[in-house]
Amino acid sequence: MKKFLAIILVLALALTTLVGCGGDGGAEGGDDVTTIGFLYIGPITDGGYSQAQHEGTKAVEKYFGDKVKILYAENVTEEKQDVKTNAINMIDNGADIIIATSFGHMDGMEELANEYPDKYFLHFSGYKMNDTNFGNYFGAMEEARYLSGIVAGMMTETNKIGYVAAYPYTEVLIGINSFYLGAKSVNPDVTMNVVYINTWGDAALEKSAAESLLAMGCDVLTQHADTSAAQLAAEEAGCYAIGYNIDNSKVAPGSFLTAPIWHHEAYLIPTIEKMMAGEYVPESYYGTMADGYIGLAPLTDLVPDDVKAKVEEVKAQILAGDFPIFVGPLKDNQGNVVVEDGDALLTREEIWAMDYILEGITATE
Repeated sequence: MKKFLAIILVLALALTTLVGCGGDGGAEGGDDVTTIGFLYIGPITDGGYSQAQHEGTKAVEKYFGDKVKILYAENVTEEKQDVKTNAINMIDNGADIIIATSFGHMDGMEELANEYPDKYFLHFSGYKMNDTNFGNYFGAMEEARYLSGIVAGMMTETNKIGYVAAYPYTEVLIGINSFYLGAKSVNPDVTMNVVYINTWGDAALEKSAAESLLAMGCDVLTQHADTSAAQLAAEEAGCYAIGYNIDNSKVAPGSFLTAPIWHHEAYLIPTIEKMMAGEYVPESYYGTMADGYIGLAPLTDLVPDDVKAKVEEVKAQILAGDFPIFVGPLKDNQGNVVVEDGDALLTREEIWAMDYILEGITATE
């Protein structure tokens, strides 16, 4: 009996997380309305990751108008059953497309795609897909990370920059290394400290990690974590911050320099159009700055003109496809050569084989 009541309670809680917005068609909507469900790992007001995802959702809604009905659930954990419960709730409310936005949502989405072959499923940051109704998408964030690293390298006075990082996963390591290479390209004396918090988002942990980096003498901070806590910590200390996911210039105006950002709508809008037309073929998409999926937030007035000019110079080369990020010779922080002199990591597969941090970077947990 207790187990039965627990199941009922879980379902009831799942129902309370479902939020709808959009056209007048309602969840049932009719044949001319496509219902789309989004699963977010955090709240849409987190000041970072989930807010950036939801900004893309709102752009989708604005573009399609009353042709779509949007449903979303916040704080969906990376537990497979939580993913499935929330997604099935949306499907029961008319969803034709389910879009999950965190790496750990992947396995639940894979099972759902098999169980609901007449629905479409998209997954951000994972690698699983099938040939019929399940694809994934991500982006070359290393491009914008490198540009933001140039800003850090030119603006640090201590030659120490800090990085609040979620996990030592490949996605995070790519960002750490590309940011550092950008800084190193304009400041050969720069070093970088990384503190892992072992969660995607926890404002208290992010702020504590930021404060520890500031105590080490780091005077420019950046992050791969979900909230704006590191930026606020930098502002309180009178130091600079480079954000992530969205333009947070109004959150910490005394510290914020720029941020690598996502434009999720650049992928979602044309992909949803294909789904609505029955023309979607699953893919593993990897967007770039050139196609508008990856961006760099406008440099604020705290950034000097010479720094802005350097960023624009390199950005133009990246957009033209003439600027690979990972060019040898490169060593990891154990002294091993990871990219030979004259070589470069040019493909997505080569870049995503990264399992190290570069020489000049120190990481702690």
